[in-house]
Amino acid sequence: MKGFAMLGIGKVGWIEKEKPTPGPFDAIVRPLAVAPCTSDIHTVFEGAIGERHDMILGHEAVGEVVEVGSEVKDFKPGDRVIVPAITPSWRTLEVQRNYHQHSEGMLAGWKFSNIKDGVFGEFFHVNDADMNLAHLPEGISLEAAVMLTDMMTTGFHGAELAEIELGYSVAVLGIGAVGLMAVAGARLRGASRIIVVGSRPVCVEVAKEYGATDVVNYKNGPIDEQIIELTNGEGVDAAIIAGGDSDILASAVKITKPGGNISNINYFGSGEVLPVPRLEWGCGMAHKTIRGGLCPGGRLRMEKLANLVKYKRVDPSKLVTHVFHGFENIEKALMLMKDKPKDLIKPVVLID
Repeated sequence: MKGFAMLGIGKVGWIEKEKPTPGPFDAIVRPLAVAPCTSDIHTVFEGAIGERHDMILGHEAVGEVVEVGSEVKDFKPGDRVIVPAITPSWRTLEVQRNYHQHSEGMLAGWKFSNIKDGVFGEFFHVNDADMNLAHLPEGISLEAAVMLTDMMTTGFHGAELAEIELGYSVAVLGIGAVGLMAVAGARLRGASRIIVVGSRPVCVEVAKEYGATDVVNYKNGPIDEQIIELTNGEGVDAAIIAGGDSDILASAVKITKPGGNISNINYFGSGEVLPVPRLEWGCGMAHKTIRGGLCPGGRLRMEKLANLVKYKRVDPSKLVTHVFHGFENIEKALMLMKDKPKDLIKPVVLID
């Protein structure tokens, strides 16, 4: 089969590989829609997770089941399915510790384009199919459904990690696709004031549609100073980091009230350390909690998110600004994510 792969750090290209085969609990899926991610850019062009050779890229897909193992109960060839970016090994102790994302090791629930071939192939393998696939409900478009697999689950996890309560003031730092979903998640959890940091007009407009009340442009000065001024010197109850370089953590600490929560869902692709400002962290005693987490995956998570879309609580299709048709356009969509033109939020490739 053909696949679009990371050939080495800084290098991508088309390769030929053998079609995968399923184990007894697994499935083989043909992609119907895929989306490249900024994580793919970090992985390839920054070498964020180390050297990889001839590894098929991609971890966001909706597809059609073509083959299942002998022990798969709930899926059959021809089923249209949502495939989460995180596909844990569910028969592990980490699952019993409530950290399925790290089953078999830190970040090891993230298998596609990390520890095995991803979804940018003519076929791809899904482990533990009954636990990691979700049926695609009628009425949800492929474009919307593929946003559930990573962007929506990650953004919402940011709001969950921040433990947002009714009436909270929240700052979302970075309003790419993940940050926009964090805005939507914060609103659903009951946030009152939602301050977003971003500059691209297309993202700012969608942020307002999802519930942003204030917009801070980093081009107008340090974002922590702007947010402190907006909040009359108080700061916010919770901050969600959804973009930026290593210095963004320091900004989040500075703008969060004592007793507040700082949530990170950003993929820091370079650097050795993440700085925490000593004084603004109360010399280590400010009761400001910092949490960072890989997004939840698995079947149940996808089913819950699909219900939010089905019953019109959120519309993730607003994230999709560019639609390509044809498997051969995966490369073009990936490079669009690398270049990030001003009118881009997220591209999707429909496999016609």
